[in-house]
Amino acid sequence: MGMWVQPSGGDALLARQDGIRQTYAEAFAGPPWHEDPDQAEGYVLRLAEDAARPGFRAALALSGSPDAPDAGSVVGFATAWTTGSPFPSTRAYAAVASLLGPERTAAWLVGALEVDELALSPRARGTGLAAALLESVTASAPGGRCWLLTSADAEPAVRLYRRLGWRRVPGPAEGPDIAVFLGPGHPALRDPAPRAEA
Repeated sequence: MGMWVQPSGGDALLARQDGIRQTYAEAFAGPPWHEDPDQAEGYVLRLAEDAARPGFRAALALSGSPDAPDAGSVVGFATAWTTGSPFPSTRAYAAVASLLGPERTAAWLVGALEVDELALSPRARGTGLAAALLESVTASAPGGRCWLLTSADAEPAVRLYRRLGWRRVPGPAEGPDIAVFLGPGHPALRDPAPRAEA
């Protein structure tokens, strides 16, 4: 038995919603998330809407026999899409816009590929699958423009992103407990103005 990552369309992702639900619940049950099973169900319910977003892409991490990938069980997934214009104000978007300010938000994030979720079952951690999932959904980001949001307290995730060359955009010392990262190929990182952390 092995583990591998494969790109996935919205329909293929939705066909595996039981595995997505279980993986989401396992990935986000502990700190700093402390999500309950109802939140995993809520994620699966909004997945159909997410899959219809412009630029949607996804990848699955599967466990089983690579010779029969349809039979593999879900141990991780990643989803991404193109951030719309105007910049959204729902969910955590308002906190992101407040952290970056209107000019940087528009220049850096609108029209960029936004990584929405990256989830890995605890039994699949330390296998390189998280990095492979992230690479799968961001490899074709237009002009290298991709970004993501996580909790500043999600230390393993923050370490992973930094190790993969993502740069955290600094914010005020007192502010929301969020961390915005720009992908390693993001053009803003070539401009000294962002002063993104190494």
